[in-house]
Parts: sequence; C-alpha cells; structure tokens
Amino acid sequence: RFLTSKEQFHAYLRAGGEEEEEEKEEKKEEEQVSSSQSEPPAKRVKAEELGQDGESQGNAGEEEKERPEKKRARGQNKSRPCMKPNCYEQSRLCPSVTQGCAGQCHFGPRCRFLHDVSEYLAAKPADLGQRCVLFDTFGRCPYGVTCRFGQAHLGDGHQNLVNAALAQQWEGKLLVRNSLSKDLQQQLRKRKFSFQKAEEFLRGLRSGKGGKATGGSTEVSNCSAAREGLGDSPSSRGAEDAPSIPTLGPLTDEDVTKLRPCEKKKLEIQGKLYLAPLTTCGNLPFRRICKRFGADVTCGEMAVCTNLLQGQSSEWALLKRHHTEDIFGVQLEGAFPDTMTKCAELLNKTIDVDFVDINVGCPIDLVYKKGGGCALMTRSNKFEQIVRGMNSVLDVPLTVKIRTGVQEKVNMAHKIIPRIREWGASMVTLHGRSREQRYTRSADWEYIAECARIASPMPLFGNGDILSYEDANRAMQMGVSGIMIARQVPVGALIKPWLFTEIKEQRHWDISSSERFDILKDFTNYGLEHWGSDTQGVEKTRKFLLEWLSFLCRYIPVGLLEHLPQRINERPPYYLGRDYLETLMASQNVDDWIKISELLLGPVPPRFTFLPKHKANSYR
Repeated sequence: RFLTSKEQFHAYLRAGGEEEEEEKEEKKEEEQVSSSQSEPPAKRVKAEELGQDGESQGNAGEEEKERPEKKRARGQNKSRPCMKPNCYEQSRLCPSVTQGCAGQCHFGPRCRFLHDVSEYLAAKPADLGQRCVLFDTFGRCPYGVTCRFGQAHLGDGHQNLVNAALAQQWEGKLLVRNSLSKDLQQQLRKRKFSFQKAEEFLRGLRSGKGGKATGGSTEVSNCSAAREGLGDSPSSRGAEDAPSIPTLGPLTDEDVTKLRPCEKKKLEIQGKLYLAPLTTCGNLPFRRICKRFGADVTCGEMAVCTNLLQGQSSEWALLKRHHTEDIFGVQLEGAFPDTMTKCAELLNKTIDVDFVDINVGCPIDLVYKKGGGCALMTRSNKFEQIVRGMNSVLDVPLTVKIRTGVQEKVNMAHKIIPRIREWGASMVTLHGRSREQRYTRSADWEYIAECARIASPMPLFGNGDILSYEDANRAMQMGVSGIMIARQVPVGALIKPWLFTEIKEQRHWDISSSERFDILKDFTNYGLEHWGSDTQGVEKTRKFLLEWLSFLCRYIPVGLLEHLPQRINERPPYYLGRDYLETLMASQNVDDWIKISELLLGPVPPRFTFLPKHKANSYR
C-alpha cells in the first residue's frame, strides 16, 4: 500500500512545500528537462529519444533502428560542477583579526583580506541560527565574527564572548589527534625528515638481498631464539656514531635493538565490528556517528603515501583521530616499496594509531594503472617488499585489505594469503568480489570461508553484503574472525549507520524519520566542530552531508517491508513514507537532498550546484 509511481512520488513531495515554490519548480522542470542538473548527465534521457516531443514523433520509426541501447550509468561524475567552499564568500576577514591580533598581520598592507570588521559584517550573509554548537559545547567559538551563528556569542562592539566555566572544563584536553604541524610540514617539503629505518631496509633491497633476506635479518620469528648482533653495543660502533655533545637523560637501546614480532602491540579485534575506510564519506564526523551506534574499530579514509610524504594538508587531514575512537587505524595506498616504507616510518614517528592497513583492494583505474590497489595482487615481488618493509619500520600491527582477485572468475586470494602471513602481516581483510565486479553482484562468502581456513592462525575479516544482523550472523558462521561493514552498493554503513546497533542487539530497528533526522542533525553539529562554523566550514559540512544523503536515500524503513530484511543489491522502488519527512528522505533527486540540507544548515549560497560523486547515486 506504500508503493507508488514516479510521477505520484514527485507530485507528493512538491505538494508538501508552499504553493509559490511548487509553481516555480514546475516551471523549472518544464524549461530545463534536458539541461537540469538534478541528476547526472549520463542518466538524462532526451524527450526526442523517447518520442514524446511532437516534432520527433514522425521520425520515431526511423530512429528506433539507429537508437543505441540505453547504457547503465557507471563510474564517477568526473566533470561535476562542484565549487570549493571558499568561492561562496568574496570578502573574507583576515585570520589575524579573527584571532584578536589584527596589528600582527604578517602581510601588512599587502594582505588581500579585510581588516575592517564593520566592512566585513556589511557584506556577511545572514546568520543561520541563534545557537552556535561550538560555543554551546566548548564555551568559546574560535571563529568569532566570521561564525555563521555569531549572534549566539557576539557582544557589544562585536566582542567574542567566552563561557569561562565551560571553557575551563575543556582546557588542556586534546579532542582530535594526528594533526600536521607546521614544523613537520616544512621538514617534509624541504626533504629534511630522517628515514633511517626505511633507508636501511631499502639499502638491503638495492644490495641484492631482496625483501626476504632483509626482512629475515631484522626480525626473528621465534621469540626464544637468540638475536643475532645482540652483542653490538653503542661503544663498539666506533667514534663516528658517538654523539659529539654530552647529553643527560635515560639511556635506552631503542636505536640499536628493534622490537621482535612478539614484542609488538597485538591487534586483538576478533569478533568486533569493523567500520572500513570509506573514501569521501568515511570522514571523522561520520565515524563519530558510527562509533555512537556501536562500531568497535574505525579506520581513516584511504591516504596516498606520496601525498603524505609531500606534506599535503588535505591528505594529512584523512589521518585525524577523534578521542572517542579507541581502536583506530589508517589505510595507505601506494605502488612501490620505497615510498610505502618511508611513509610507514613517518607515521610511526608522528601520529597515534593502533594499526596501519595497506589498500590492495582499490579497483579504480587511477590507482590500478599506477600499480597500486588491486594491481599489487599481480605484482607479488613488489607486494612482498612493501609488506616486509613496512613491517620492519612499524611498532604497531600491519594489516592488508585485498579482493578475491583481478578478473571475475580467476580467484587469487587463496594463493596470496599464506604468503602475506609469512611476510609478517597481523591480519587480512577479504572483500568477496574481484576488481572486475567492483561493487556489483553478490559477495562470494563460500570463497571467503575457504580463505579463512587457509589463513589460520592469522585472523581474517570478511567483507561484503552486510545490511542486517541476519547477514552478519551468516557471515560469522563462515568461520571468519570478524566482519567489516564497508562500501558495497548500496553501502551498508552509509545506508544505515545504526546497523552496528542492530547486529549487537540482534533486532530489526524500525527507526522513525524524526530519529533519522536527528542523526543528520548530529552529523552537521560534528561537521561544524570539525570543519568550522564560518562560511567555508558550513559549506564543506553541506558538501559531505549531500554525499552521504546520496547513499542514505536507499534505505527502506522496516515498517514498510513485506519481507525482511532489505536486500543490499536491490534498488528500492518508489514509495510514499508514513509521513512527509520519510518520503523526502527516500527521494533520489538532488534537489530534495539540498532541501534537507537547508533544513539543517540554512539556505544554500547563490550559484550553488551539486552532483554526487558516483553516477549511480542519483536517478529518477
């Protein structure tokens, strides 16, 4: 009784708004049928091709023969017109004014930003609300007059107010770790960072010893065996290695004696729920949402090792860790042992993580053609050197994420997994699809079970097609050590982040539209905390919210289903929800996603455009 047609669905949503907006939307739809950006260009179907236009009706018979078959929309919207958030604010205030030190601007008269607060406020857009989440949470908003909720904490003379009692509670607490400092960024850009352990391993490779010999010489698999070179002491190394300046402090042997495998920190996550790294959508605010719903293990988005070594701020932002993430790892992508080993040593020295994961499962062409991602499964020598090299410089466990293989019917994982165990990895995660399958078709859990038996005693986590607690139970019965909730189509964790609660409580949660809207409200609050409450931060939060809504719209409420559970590879039909908000959240129209974002973050700026990252995420 909830099923409906496409026309009735959109008519219901239009009727939910004001009459003036309805008339405007109808005019826009009539004028921009072929040029509307409400859906990706690959999904548009011209009226002439369908024979609905009066001028083309006569030639419909001739065009039927020449008309190409309708292709399925796949891949990315590479030419999508996404504007950077800083483009929405022409006149920006100098950061020195915001921080209360206007007289200390390093650029002086050459500064391209405004220094007059009154001039800035005259052009500043209207505030979006009466309460600022940063001021309410921490007692102080660092964005001052630039905050889009500034009326909550601006006093006389545009003075930024501070709640001293609340601010004192957070004083000295580090909420987000793994940030890139300016000193470290300068060292990386000027190539002055020391990669002593990595260079030692790479010298062994260049000298012809190979990954096996080097890995064997630096690590002892049997912890009770005698360590070669244990007698080498600092005094026996000669005068060249002796420090030129006397120093005071505790004497350690960390620079001489490396950790043995048994001395490394153990990764004990068997049976836990693992939120996989999700590119674009697996950001810190989203991970906080999943953590609140019961995710045990979280991992940052895939980071490219060469970008990290260059000190790119945007790439280092993917490594940030919130203080609520008690078991947290980062995922690296690379194709060569020199960059991957150096990057592993860099992270080992500078950030706080519980494990490091190697991405050997990324199927996209940009990564695959450079030899990274799934391509490493066919480059066994480089793969071995990368695993051995990273394991030799890390003090935390090293894990690997792979697929069944590259080609659809040629499985390779069962041959590679025993070798990965020999190379020193602590855990393997297997996605039950090949590169050619990408995220289509069903995951092969029978093959995952076979690989779990081969991997023993090394833990193996399974990944693919988990959208309910029943799917999770069937997966655990296959003999895997745990399950990863990751990026399927649609995405298990993105379509319903409360999936972790369902698995732990063994129930189907008929979550209401108001509860789902509260989740989106929490996400926007977390986003404003993370990206900022000024115009740039608000629009960045909106961008990631819209990307998430492109997945979230695929959820069908439990109370509307005839048969439980919802199947992950089935596209939801058009249906009317139990209230207007539930129906609005089910829309696959970009305009409706923007409408939801306006309910949370206020009206969009002029010239605002949005297309989802993937073509298949928006359709009518």
